[in-house]
Amino acid sequence: MLAQLKGVVKQREFSIFMMLLFVALYLTFANDYFLSQRNLMNVGRQGAVVAIVALGQALVIIARGIDLSVGSIIGLSAVCAAITLEATGVNVLALGAGLGAGLCAGVLNGLMVTRFRINPFIATLGMLSVARGVALLMTGGIPVALAGWAEVLGSGRLWDIPISVILMVALAIVVHLFATRSVTGREIYAVGDNPKAARLSGINTIRIRMMVFACSGLLAGLGGIILAGNLASADPNLGMGYELDVIAAVILGGTALSGGRGTIAGVFIGAMLMALLNNAFVLLGISAYWQVVTKGLVIILAVGIDGLQRRNEAEE
Repeated sequence: MLAQLKGVVKQREFSIFMMLLFVALYLTFANDYFLSQRNLMNVGRQGAVVAIVALGQALVIIARGIDLSVGSIIGLSAVCAAITLEATGVNVLALGAGLGAGLCAGVLNGLMVTRFRINPFIATLGMLSVARGVALLMTGGIPVALAGWAEVLGSGRLWDIPISVILMVALAIVVHLFATRSVTGREIYAVGDNPKAARLSGINTIRIRMMVFACSGLLAGLGGIILAGNLASADPNLGMGYELDVIAAVILGGTALSGGRGTIAGVFIGAMLMALLNNAFVLLGISAYWQVVTKGLVIILAVGIDGLQRRNEAEE
């Protein structure tokens, strides 16, 4: 059974990778600007934020949860970093404030789910509204300038490669090793696969769920700082709608909404596909409204395919 699950995941990753290649190949012939260095760098930057936030989201979903608040946490973290930098002029404090805001929001999500027994969907939906509202209250709805180290993370380059892309790859490797090689990583999969069995085997399921929500908030905070740094401005509405991109990337990458299954490599590929699709709409001159429709359809299709695969596995 385990071998079958591994085979399905690898097949799903391969399918998404082939889809990624197909879209890239189509855009190569459909638009001459696609392969330009500037456009590829833009795709990399867009994909970096989605991928970084999706890494945390993947851990939550693997542990049989979901975090709908990541888009709002992106905006709140960016605002906290910008206001701290404006008040103190110290880059370290600004980055700490942004990451701390994301971590605090993630911990609050974890507390609501584990201590107050609130359904993850409802708890994070509430945090989505709270975090966005706090960001708007802090700024009065007016964007705040953000420079310094955040701008380096967002738009800086190293060897002509965006620093955000380098950071994305590094974090993907770290999270992959954590999820596959560490005891805690295996416990996350165990909790998602069968929470009751995991608890009876001695795994602290409350600690695991608290940790994955905290990681999701922290990585969303980092994504907010990078996104705001790329724009040199922290808008309280920053990250609006990103939860759709992030969840779509995770599900497309083969992570099951039912928990217990998924790979970081698949999440990475899914994030790149979402970034490429967003870029395709711009290059092909398709209305931005269709982007919203497409993201919804992608999520429905991915969940539907996953459901069919699980049903086939159960029948076998």
